[in-house]
Amino acid sequence: MKLARMRWLALLMVFALITVACGDGDDAGTETTAAPETTQADTTETTAADTTETTAAPDTGGEILTDFGVDLDAGVIRVGMLSDLTGPFGPLVSAILAGSQAYWDDVNANGGINGLQVELVVRDTVYVIDNHIQFYNEIKDQVVMIGHSTGSPHTVAINEQLQADSMLTIPLTWYSGWSDSAINAALLSHGTPYCVEAHNTIGYITEEALDGATTIAIASVPGDYGQDSAQGAKLAAAAAGLEVVYDGEGAIIPTDETTLTAVANGIVESGADIVWVATTPSTMSSIFGQALAAGFTSAVWSGPSPSWNPAFVAPDSPIKDAFTAAFIGGTYAASWSNSDTDAFKPLLEGLPVTDYYFEGIVEAKIVEAALRAAYDSGDMTRAGVLAAGKSLEAVSFDGVAPDEAYAGADNDRLQRKGYIFKPDPEGLAAGTSGGTVDLESQYTSDLAANFEFTGACYSLAG
Repeated sequence: MKLARMRWLALLMVFALITVACGDGDDAGTETTAAPETTQADTTETTAADTTETTAAPDTGGEILTDFGVDLDAGVIRVGMLSDLTGPFGPLVSAILAGSQAYWDDVNANGGINGLQVELVVRDTVYVIDNHIQFYNEIKDQVVMIGHSTGSPHTVAINEQLQADSMLTIPLTWYSGWSDSAINAALLSHGTPYCVEAHNTIGYITEEALDGATTIAIASVPGDYGQDSAQGAKLAAAAAGLEVVYDGEGAIIPTDETTLTAVANGIVESGADIVWVATTPSTMSSIFGQALAAGFTSAVWSGPSPSWNPAFVAPDSPIKDAFTAAFIGGTYAASWSNSDTDAFKPLLEGLPVTDYYFEGIVEAKIVEAALRAAYDSGDMTRAGVLAAGKSLEAVSFDGVAPDEAYAGADNDRLQRKGYIFKPDPEGLAAGTSGGTVDLESQYTSDLAANFEFTGACYSLAG
């Protein structure tokens, strides 16, 4: 499904609005068919094969097994996308999906997956767990895998079903549990988990940017995203010798202005040298704006990547100058202004400049690696694609993000490398950056390097 560029333009305009006010499988039969010709697929169809086929492989001369989501006669592979396009992370996820679509457009134009065209089957979950479950059940028999699943609690909600369905899934969430083989049987994570991201970014701040820092304030939304990050910040603080002078883990309720004010006041009263806030972009801007209004200007502010929005430093943002001076962030892929992304920029011609496209490209390349490995094995059933994904010893992103491995011990394959950035209001205004400039590429702080991973930093049981 090729999404119109004007729709992406409209969705991405939300960047400027979100913070301007500083607010907010059945067993199937088997049959043998003739090998398909490698032609362009009709991507307007969303139905999928509902029986297992064996057909001659176009390139290898072997046989390809299929069941759901791979239609060899039509020459189509269908991949599901459970995306928050209009909820709290809508601007971010819309751009990520646009990056994925741009990448697949290029792959399809250059022969697809051994002649098979990849079609994305997209559903807007609006970041609502019930929607996520409903849409998964709606599309699961149409697709061979899920190319991204937005949200930690949302992915948790379908994780057991993903395993029962042998549905390989790329979580669009950096919960540290996705790096734990006891939890991630159907998942391929990527990027520094929230917990490790906190180690990496706080490590950079204490090791490189703010020598002599002794205190930190920590606040987060409740649940897997916020508290995994907050737990990581606490572990990092202990390792760095920082005193936690305000502990607001789980205290942020984005829809409750009273709690936002209480958190902002707590941060101000703490006088912390470093402030770590794990929340949605709109609530980050609200808390920062209230602290700024109270005269709190001495701290370095930071938080996990989903807390950031380039609208913070847009030309009409009331917090632009203060946020630019105060904020140092971490993220999972290179920025638009980083030369490592130059090879992919032609794929994005005509789209507004934003860094988030490259996360979409990273996701697409993981999917591509799993699909190609499954094709080469002769098994493109859902179980075959899952097995192929879990056997990947190395996936390269051509410099856009650190390479990933999906075979081996959890602590050994844990991603510790990330990107450290600062806001770039001038580049955003000029259209030469997505609002950030990378200070470090594929960086590992001492705190992150020394972190021993034995399981999720925040337990799903709470």
